[in-house]
Amino acid sequence: MNLITQIIKTKLLQKTSLGSVCFNAGIFLLPSSAFLSGLFLLIALIFGSSFDRKLSYWKDAWNYPFLIISVFMIISAIGAYSGWLAWIGLANWLPLFWGFWGFQPYLFTAHARTRCAFLLVTGTLPVVITGLGQIWFGWQGPWELFNGLIVWFVSPGGNPIGRLSGLFDYANIAGSWLAIIWPFCLAALLQPFSNIRKRIFFFVFSIGIVTSLVLTQSRNAWGGLVISIPFVLGPASWFWLLPILVLTLFPILFAVFPLFGSEIQQLARKIVPDDIWIRLSDLKYMENRTLSATRIGQWGVALQLILESPWLGWGAAAFSVIYPLRTGLWHGHAHNLPLEMAVSHGLPVAILLVVTVISLLIITLRKGVLVASRSIQNNLTNTMIFDRAWWSASFVMVFLHASDIPLFDSRLNIVGWILLAGLRCIILQRNSLFQS
Repeated sequence: MNLITQIIKTKLLQKTSLGSVCFNAGIFLLPSSAFLSGLFLLIALIFGSSFDRKLSYWKDAWNYPFLIISVFMIISAIGAYSGWLAWIGLANWLPLFWGFWGFQPYLFTAHARTRCAFLLVTGTLPVVITGLGQIWFGWQGPWELFNGLIVWFVSPGGNPIGRLSGLFDYANIAGSWLAIIWPFCLAALLQPFSNIRKRIFFFVFSIGIVTSLVLTQSRNAWGGLVISIPFVLGPASWFWLLPILVLTLFPILFAVFPLFGSEIQQLARKIVPDDIWIRLSDLKYMENRTLSATRIGQWGVALQLILESPWLGWGAAAFSVIYPLRTGLWHGHAHNLPLEMAVSHGLPVAILLVVTVISLLIITLRKGVLVASRSIQNNLTNTMIFDRAWWSASFVMVFLHASDIPLFDSRLNIVGWILLAGLRCIILQRNSLFQS
């Protein structure tokens, strides 16, 4: 009996088990209420961690990097420049390292990951509704549900004004969430055995997701929207899909950059909506923005700080303390996760984290998550597209952290580690399928 067969038969994965019920409830509530979702996921995590697995915690080599990182983080917090903020910052990481292990029993099978994907998509409905209402109808909170157990703070007109933020504090965070959920929504729309009512629902909801994402005016989210499509559809579609995407992006490129003269640029700007090319060219901010206020300026200061303290860093949240002293401007983070990690906890932590996450993506890819063998197709006919979507969402998550750090929102942080846990489960499952 292989590992996957054992897991399928266990009570932990049955829909009626307490751990599974709490996990599903936590996933569904995640975009609406970090507090309630956290309570359910904590219970699920306790059950998931106590599950008697064939592959124990100490036998799974994927846990070792996070143990080493944890030790470095704790050491760097001792005497850190940022003081008590360094210890508070550990809450962004240490519990989620545990989650990487404890959430895996609920994601071991393709059907379990598909169920999780559906819950993430349907749970995002309030984000889309409140976001569109916020922009189009001027809705504003706070709204309370269940005697205050759920409180929705919705800024009228968005935050910043004119940019959709929905149930999130800032438009870029909302855009990041929607970009991560988009691959699952697309997979649900394209699943081969969906009935007509489901297809209509996901078609309408897909339009809502894309519209909301565009209205966030988050350039990172726009990029995530585009790059995930080829991965979800799979390599078989690339011969016709990639040329269409390139032809679609050409007018945008010409509208932003005068590559072939001003006349071509002005023609392209008549084709491309103003909000898109203005946002991409950053014309609203170029006149009054100094170098230190740009991403490049922030990265430059981050590199200086890394050179000054390369091994243990300055402590969590140190960038937000030191950056104003160096530039006279305030920024909460370095807008790049590897740089932020190196500033806060040192180069060894940053390198080990990046290598581990990228390795998960690459090894999952090499296991055929995008192109499956016939034996895998026979086992995963209904769920292959959702595993492609899972990998795509994970890739988008990594992409987003190249020029922003949405994981500082607890909901994005949790969903990110659930995605990584799912990648580990895809590797385990495909190893089992190849060996069976």
